[in-house]
Amino acid sequence: MTIDPIALAQDLIRRPSVTPEDGGALGVLEEALKPLGFACQRLRFEEEGTAPVENLYARLGTAGPNFCFAGHTDVVPPGDRKAWSVDPFAAEIHNGKLYGRGAVDMKGAIAAFVAAVARDLDASGPPAGSISLLITGDEEGVAVNGTKKVLDWMRERGERIDACVVGEPTNPRSLGDMIKIGRRGSFTGYLTVYGAQGHVAYPHLADNPLPRLVRMLDAITRAPLDQGNEHFQPSNLEVTTIDVGNPANNVIPAQGTATFNIRFNDMHSAASLEAWVRETFDAVGGAYDLRCVCSGDSFLTPPGPLPETVADAVERVTGKRPEYSTTGGTSDARFIKDACPVVEFGLVGQTMHKVDEHVALDDLLRLTDIYGAIIRDVFARIPARP
Repeated sequence: MTIDPIALAQDLIRRPSVTPEDGGALGVLEEALKPLGFACQRLRFEEEGTAPVENLYARLGTAGPNFCFAGHTDVVPPGDRKAWSVDPFAAEIHNGKLYGRGAVDMKGAIAAFVAAVARDLDASGPPAGSISLLITGDEEGVAVNGTKKVLDWMRERGERIDACVVGEPTNPRSLGDMIKIGRRGSFTGYLTVYGAQGHVAYPHLADNPLPRLVRMLDAITRAPLDQGNEHFQPSNLEVTTIDVGNPANNVIPAQGTATFNIRFNDMHSAASLEAWVRETFDAVGGAYDLRCVCSGDSFLTPPGPLPETVADAVERVTGKRPEYSTTGGTSDARFIKDACPVVEFGLVGQTMHKVDEHVALDDLLRLTDIYGAIIRDVFARIPARP
């Protein structure tokens, strides 16, 4: 059975699956996968206070190793539609480029992988193991009803994956530039410093919390956290907002708040960062509250069988050896790394989340070739885990 990756990408883009809405996108994917022999499981999860999300787990074969492709059909909103030169959900082709929200991030990559599987089945028959897809509708949102819950559902049923490629747009300039073999973690601190309100002319009757707030922030931003290492760039801490909410110039406020985010490498953990921040704030003194949220730890899939399989496939198709990188923000690979080795490789990311998001048709076809090369090699190089 032949599947055209361009036509499938168009079908997916035409489903307006803005998080958390599915818009029919997973149905399009199921219709493509079932004739190939995939057993498809639709999984709907809903956590209190969040919108329900549709997810899909599909598997071809029952033997190991189980090679998984992970991705998401949800997309960010198109923004101002008048700013687009085309309808963001019409999937129009102009001058060799496919336009639409999700073309790059990441419906195009999903279409390329499905087309690659279909081509491999026609050429070689059933895989020497299993091929699966873990597709969520909650990657661009709060990510609580998506990949993480699908992985929990799999573990409860003894369903294992042995290696995974996430189809995020990893290439900064041209196809074949970069494979992501890890990501930095993300740690957010919400700080409130307390004092006592009073008149600015009588400061001895008040307690101004803002000088302490400033000293606390200065203390955690004064010096770099680290210098980075072989695989990771330096960690960075950024203060993202400082709020007092005081409209009067003659009132000492009772409290001030600030939020900061740390993108950290594998020289730190969420626990070590929280301990350091609290110790630093305690040294300044005064009453404060600190709430810490870690949306993902740093992780690394060291150069080895999986990264090399992907890099070899990329080089075979594009003629260049991709860089191994851990740059960028977070992705659902932060959840998958607890289940198996995981790397990320997809399209060129220059237009993701932008007006007139688009993918070159040639890149979509070459990505199909790359995924096909990975499928041909991966079962010989990635054994099933015991």
